[in-house]
This record gives sequence, C-alpha cells and structure tokens, in this order.
Amino acid sequence: MSFVVAIDGPAGTGKGTVTKIIAEDLQLVYIDTGAMYRCVALEAIKKQIEPMESQRLLELLDNIEIVFKKNGTTQETWLNGENVSEEIRSTTIDTNVDKFAALKCVRSKMTPLQRKMGENSNIIIEGRDCGTVIFPNADVKVYLDCSMEERANRRYKQYLEKGIKATYEEVLENIKQRYKIETQREVTPLKKAEDAILVDSTNLTIEEVVKKIEDMIKEKMG
Repeated sequence: MSFVVAIDGPAGTGKGTVTKIIAEDLQLVYIDTGAMYRCVALEAIKKQIEPMESQRLLELLDNIEIVFKKNGTTQETWLNGENVSEEIRSTTIDTNVDKFAALKCVRSKMTPLQRKMGENSNIIIEGRDCGTVIFPNADVKVYLDCSMEERANRRYKQYLEKGIKATYEEVLENIKQRYKIETQREVTPLKKAEDAILVDSTNLTIEEVVKKIEDMIKEKMG
C-alpha cells in the first residue's frame, strides 16, 4: 500500500522547490505533474500543433513518453528519450502550457499516467488537481498559496538567475493570466480540496514551509 502526499497550488508558490526537498528528506518518489504538461506543450509547439487541433494532439499523446530520472540529487525530465529539464522551463512554455493543460483530451491522458506512477511507491506529487482529482484519497493534502506579487517576484528572480529576459511587470501579468486560466478552466480547475491544509508561503522561507509540511507527513506516517 503506497503513501501519497498531494501538494496543490497556483504557479510560483514554491511547490516544485518544496516538493523536491521533502522528497529527498523523506525518501519519497517525486512526481512533477507540471513538468508532464510542459512536455506536452513543448512537443506540440515543436510539431506546430495548435490547442484546437484535437486529432493531431491525440496522436501526439498516444506516442509521448515522459520519464523522470534521478541524477544525483537532481531530478531530470526526459521527453521521448531527450533530457528537456531546462527547455520546459522557458518563457515560451510558461506562456503556452496552460492552453494545453486545460484541455480535456490532455488531462484524460495524463491523469492515468500520474496515478500509475504512484501505484507501488510512497510518493509526493505536486500540481493543480493532485488532491482533488488524481489522488482524492491522498494521505496528506496541502494547498500551498502565496500572494500574486510575491509569486511574480520569485519567478522573476528565477528568470534572472537563468539569464531569461523578462521584466517584473511581464512576469506578474503572466502569473495573473495563468491563475485566471487555472481557476476558470472547464476541466479540473485549480481549487483547494476540502480536506487539504492551507499553507500560505508569502512570508515564510522555503525552510519554514518544508518543516511545516514535513511535520504533517511524519505525524500521518506515525
């Protein structure tokens, strides 16, 4: 019987960073659902497939292979045999990922894949609908939130570190647009599961957020 930790929340709240640290600390398998949707967006853009081209998208989804590989303490995302860990974090993918992630055909294909990854392992999974749709019976559910401005500030700093050109205003606008799409989309919109614990990271350090969530997990694990 596997143990499942589901962390949901909007873009830029620190979910990815926090989840990676907890996975390492508590020896849990880390499933990054966002990376999976980013892979779909990347492949579609490379093949010049628009979100409304359902048939071509379905063919793409039938032939896509996404694998997470450990490389020391780093987790890499491989798409169809190629390491795309950096490529899927570009501003182009940031701007386009939600157009594909919001589609019913994409989510219907990804959800079973994500569930399968958690069949025989103790996992920590993060995304938008992990505790509401993918694992509604998860042992621990967390909704990680943060103010819009702080989320934009964090994302902007990430871009600067990676040498990605963007202004703070552009990043903030992108964060606002993504939040609107995530919460208003027809298929599995972002929302807090009724039994999820809300953690607001606006004024907390990464270490404080990690400790808070790890304490919940340890308590539940016994």
